[in-house]
Amino acid sequence: MKYGVNRNTLLVIAGVVWITAGLNIFRIGILSWCKSMINIQNILMTLFVFLLFFCFIFRKQFKRHKKRIASKEKKKNCPFSFFDLKGWIIMIFMIALGATIRHFSLLPIAFIAIFYTGLSLALTLTGVLFIRYRCTHNKSDIL
Repeated sequence: MKYGVNRNTLLVIAGVVWITAGLNIFRIGILSWCKSMINIQNILMTLFVFLLFFCFIFRKQFKRHKKRIASKEKKKNCPFSFFDLKGWIIMIFMIALGATIRHFSLLPIAFIAIFYTGLSLALTLTGVLFIRYRCTHNKSDIL
């Protein structure tokens, strides 16, 4: 591949993509909070969504993608190969589903506020894990 990147760069790209997705979803969540009621119950449900997604889904995804990236060739990897095909399909499905739900107002705004804010925090933290892993491990471990 002419414009390939090494594994360290793939880890950084993965982190940036996860953080960017998280911040975009966070923006939507906060805008939804402005239109709904903020109370302790909703904040606790947001925390539950965060813990559910981070502990049971995204942390496992981080470990799986980290391991897959580490097994790649040392140089010349496609910059988009931080996800495998399944990861890209899931991401496209989630984006399409979220856009459809918001466009057609299929769920109450309070649900969107709670769900998107919790989801965004989990996405962002997962992105931070990729960057932290890249920064805290010896280059020779990754390269």
